[in-house]
Amino acid sequence: MSKLFSSDGKSIILALDAYYFSTKTSGIEKTIQILPRLVENGLNAVITTYGLTKMYESEFSDLGVVLRADLSTNIFKESVPYTTELHSVEDAVRLGADGVVSMTFPGSENEANSHKIAWELAKDADYWSVPFMCETLPYSYHITTTESNRVKKLADAARIGTELGADIIKTRLTGQSQDIEIIEAAKKPVLVLGGPETNDIYGYFNYVKHCMDVGAKGVAVGRKITLNQSPVGVVAALNTIIHKNGTAEEAAEVYKMELERERALKI
Repeated sequence: MSKLFSSDGKSIILALDAYYFSTKTSGIEKTIQILPRLVENGLNAVITTYGLTKMYESEFSDLGVVLRADLSTNIFKESVPYTTELHSVEDAVRLGADGVVSMTFPGSENEANSHKIAWELAKDADYWSVPFMCETLPYSYHITTTESNRVKKLADAARIGTELGADIIKTRLTGQSQDIEIIEAAKKPVLVLGGPETNDIYGYFNYVKHCMDVGAKGVAVGRKITLNQSPVGVVAALNTIIHKNGTAEEAAEVYKMELERERALKI
């Protein structure tokens, strides 16, 4: 776990695994090229695919690496309604990864299969002493109904991930004070995925601050970083909140300063 979390027990993880779930992968390879700068600004680990891990072995060498072990059964369907098993924990160990992750969707038609994938990974992860991260979301990857974004449903889904054997829970929070129920239900470190769809970067930092205040241990995000005009600025701002216990306002100022510096240097 120390490969994935800082000594403060918190983590900023960059999700680069979109190739297994979508054709919307813009920004991933460009972001990989600036990983040293992201590490300097607080990045702890990456979630990645088998192919990327082989291609970018040296770029990932200073980071914790979590191998995505499942993939969508329909790459062109954004809701990610179904997943199937792909890699084993032994594959991850041979690759030199520090952890494995899979999704599970309580309440979906694919529930039983996604649970089985998670359980098999958790069991083998224990055998190999590799952390297993369960990305557990009610019904589907995206918020498809009001029920899929209720605190109670998210809390139940988080606990199911723990009961399946997860060492780390990856899920979303709602932005409400009741989100603490999700953290408490998980009983494991919670990393928050994504965030509200917004063009307002301050709004995102405010959301992350809320997540940390209710007990999350960090974030595991992709496009919020890879699609931003300043990935370094976003990571530096997240570092301000997550590892330095700063405010959303302080994070926004750090982001602004980095963005202005990059524009001045024409990076």
